[in-house]
Amino acid sequence: MTVTFHDDVTQHFCRLQRFARRLAGSRSFADDLVQETMLRALIHADQFEPGTNLLAWLMTILRNAYFSEKRRAQRLTELDPEAAAALPALGGQQEWFTQMRDVARRFEHLPESQREALLLVGAHGLSYDHAARIAGCAAGTMKSRVSRGRQLLQSLVEDPDERSWDAAPQTRAPVRLAIEA
Repeated sequence: MTVTFHDDVTQHFCRLQRFARRLAGSRSFADDLVQETMLRALIHADQFEPGTNLLAWLMTILRNAYFSEKRRAQRLTELDPEAAAALPALGGQQEWFTQMRDVARRFEHLPESQREALLLVGAHGLSYDHAARIAGCAAGTMKSRVSRGRQLLQSLVEDPDERSWDAAPQTRAPVRLAIEA
């Protein structure tokens, strides 16, 4: 960059300022745009082709800076501190996924009949009667299996010490259900 290029750029300061004010609508925003334009022009002086219209090049830089700032401003939102304080705090989803993984692991420790009952009634939402027909037992037996399965699962979830669990995970094949309508 030469001293003459610097002088040529500063010579267009007033025109850039008028253009920026019309474009931006705000004096402070316009001043920021002009400052950014001058800075970019001086940093990238090697990209200017001598003999071409310097003012047009500077106005192009200013216009691009304006649109870049507008795009950036669209991605940002102003947040009122009082409104932010009223918003409920949101926790991360990681804890929920970890808890669900732990419940699934402990679910495998349930006896097969209780897993089947919980899947039919709890997961698939079947009535006790319909679930009992599928499992080939009485409705009262199905209610009992669901109740005992829920209690055992809750005690396994509440007990962080895996060594205290009565048995290893059920080694039988997982329960696969074909539900009839």
